[in-house]
Amino acid sequence: MATDRRTVIGGALAMTLAGPVAAATPEPVVLRRGISLWPWFSLTREYPAPRTDYAWLPFQPDRPVPNAGDLRQLAEVGFDFVRLPIDPGPFAAFAGAQRERLFAMLSEAVDLILASRLSLVLNVQANAATHYYNPDRFYGTATAPLLPAYRDVVVELARRFGGRAPGRIALEPVNEPPQACGAVAWNRVQAALLGAARKAAPAMTLVATGACGGMGSGLTALDPASFAALAPVLFTFHFYEPYLFSHQGAPWMKDEPIYRALNDVPWPARAGTLDATLAAVRARMRADTATSDADKAAAYAVTETKMKEYFAADPDRGYLDRNLADIRTWADLYGVAPRRILMGEFGALRSDARYVASRAPDRARYIRDVREAAEAAGFAWAFWNLFDGLGLMDDAHRIDPAIITALALTMPGTARR
Repeated sequence: MATDRRTVIGGALAMTLAGPVAAATPEPVVLRRGISLWPWFSLTREYPAPRTDYAWLPFQPDRPVPNAGDLRQLAEVGFDFVRLPIDPGPFAAFAGAQRERLFAMLSEAVDLILASRLSLVLNVQANAATHYYNPDRFYGTATAPLLPAYRDVVVELARRFGGRAPGRIALEPVNEPPQACGAVAWNRVQAALLGAARKAAPAMTLVATGACGGMGSGLTALDPASFAALAPVLFTFHFYEPYLFSHQGAPWMKDEPIYRALNDVPWPARAGTLDATLAAVRARMRADTATSDADKAAAYAVTETKMKEYFAADPDRGYLDRNLADIRTWADLYGVAPRRILMGEFGALRSDARYVASRAPDRARYIRDVREAAEAAGFAWAFWNLFDGLGLMDDAHRIDPAIITALALTMPGTARR
């Protein structure tokens, strides 16, 4: 989830063969329909500052974790891969037997996923909410203090999993880099990480991303020619546009206070009205006893302005197609096959016991439209997420059939179309 834009070159790459017969570059992992499995190896128990360590075991014991049955069910409904976010903090913080135990836990999870007939994207996802082992300290600059430790984690993942299940595991070294679109600092960091991973795993599929939070505008600022020597490589971006719909009701959007009370935003916009949405926002604000009246008034003024803009723009499926057209144009310009592009995250917050956000029918329509737009562009996709407020499953591990339909998958026990 993030911000900015672009770079253009043309030309063809000349390849020189080092002898009469050159080893063929392996084909990248084939991905089509996936889902993220956060927080299996996320949601950690780090101690507050000034300490910089974690409790053991470092992962919160009550976090939702998929079991073997869940994974089999994902394959059964029609997913062909999963994306597994991994918080690198514990892997960088612990050494010796404890670090080895963490990798053994991860290896067991990988075996479980592969046994479920699912391919896998290992996604190294630093936690911005952590005071020490966070994205800025890991890879915010080419001289970030924890970059060597981060690189070691990436290399170890490549070394351990690069030769396992050939053609079924890819490595995505960074999630949503914070640098500005096209930033030279990000290009240098990514080149170093991908280069180190390639040395450790000569045939493993690697996944490159643009800066500014991994948004499409970050991807289109990359020059794919710079990754030719690292093949096989896939390219990824995240898509949550328009945020006013996908992130309505999100309490973690602390820098933009309108999101906390925002709810009942329709999809497409013409499925509702400005008056109905603003009335729902006012009701939500009245129920909020933790926010001052002054802050509510300020947030409401911004909300009213933004909602007027939203309904005037009338976003719908065409809006999504136009947003993805920039990425398809970039791919065509550089000769990147659309199947090598992964929309690595998309989704929308639901209303449930924890959140007041989108209505279920609007959420399902939005997810369907984003999925269809990605497929029309030729891109693979990974839905965010299996659990939590943006999830496919509830806390009892029950699948939401409306989202299965929106993703053009098939509920167990029903005939496949």
